[in-house]
Amino acid sequence: MNKITTLTLSTLMATQLFANNNNDITLIDTKSPNFLLGKQTHINMKFTPNDAPNMWFKAGVRIQGTFESLNTKKYNSDASLKSTTTLEDAYLRRVRLEVAAGFGKHASFSMDLRNDKANKGLTNAEGNFNVGDAYVKIKKPFNSALINFKLYRAKIDVSRTETVKSARVIVYDRPYVADAAAQYISFNRRGTNIQMYGDWKKKIHYQVAVGAASSPDKIIDATGSKATTDGVRINEQSFFYGAKVVLSPFDGWEEKKRTETYFAKGKHLSVGAAYWSVPKLKGTTAGNAAFNIQRELINIELSAHYKGLFVQSEYFQFNGMVKDWTATTNVQTGSSTGYYITGEYVMPEFYYIAPFARYESWDRFDKENGYTLNSKLAGLNWYLRGNTTKVGLVMQKDTYSLHTGNKDVTSFRVTSQWFF
Repeated sequence: MNKITTLTLSTLMATQLFANNNNDITLIDTKSPNFLLGKQTHINMKFTPNDAPNMWFKAGVRIQGTFESLNTKKYNSDASLKSTTTLEDAYLRRVRLEVAAGFGKHASFSMDLRNDKANKGLTNAEGNFNVGDAYVKIKKPFNSALINFKLYRAKIDVSRTETVKSARVIVYDRPYVADAAAQYISFNRRGTNIQMYGDWKKKIHYQVAVGAASSPDKIIDATGSKATTDGVRINEQSFFYGAKVVLSPFDGWEEKKRTETYFAKGKHLSVGAAYWSVPKLKGTTAGNAAFNIQRELINIELSAHYKGLFVQSEYFQFNGMVKDWTATTNVQTGSSTGYYITGEYVMPEFYYIAPFARYESWDRFDKENGYTLNSKLAGLNWYLRGNTTKVGLVMQKDTYSLHTGNKDVTSFRVTSQWFF
């Protein structure tokens, strides 16, 4: 019996044990609006034993499915059309099994097992389950919201949209520049780390962290090529460190929860800035060119919503970006900058149908021509039961310049999500 099966059976047995003992079980979000299929559920079902009310167990599942039609036009260096291909595909964008346990008033553990993008592409590969989050949270050890801790595999806040749980994002596929930020400092923005975070009256939020830096398999150059694919050997790497601060400057407009889906309730406005660094990354290319790089990420965010209208934008600056990993004599580095802006309008009077749009621009190597990536996206979400059950339509066009792929990619996607 493999580890995944054993963990799944253990989760089911624990669920049945709690149910048989008639303990306190909660699932429905009582503050949720009434959608077409009922109130939204919380993420994961919570079980609280009668004889230990400060302890609890959570278990839940999440699945996101995509049906996609993908058209790709590739161009020659003189901008003449080289080829056109069309791929019709269906795949599981995300599959998650989530569990968590509370050990008492202050300590808890959360983790998930995931198999994302299963069956995606022509290979139709099944993919493998791996660990996503796996962290111990120490909440208010001094009985103050100002000081909390997370240990091990927990997200560092390199980007607002990357920090928001994927069950609560408007579009399942986040902006390309934000996904790059998620790998630039620490593997999948959650390499093993220790972090301290908190807030002051929801007006000021902060996070400071230090831990394991990027994986060589995720370190890409300005063309999008991976270091390991090009035969790069990384010999030395330091810990990352950094911090994020988010402010809600106006009374009554405080951000109380990191999400992109507010369902036309309330209002908030927040602005934030972050600095993250990997001071040392040393190695040699396949052509035996030595490099010693300091990688830095600057992130600025702005988000706001008022009833049904939500707007969010972020700016990213990557310092220490490698121009081309295939260099044989000199590894050239520089900066890379990009931004996106996204918005959604939720219409409760039309059964919570919500049109949305996003624009993204990313110059992957500043002051050099041919390294840009631009993306335009529009669509419609229908929140049948909030984020618990929703479907969507997405139309997207991506334009890659000469050194980033030299192609136009147009896609149409039908999406769905289910969780509890």
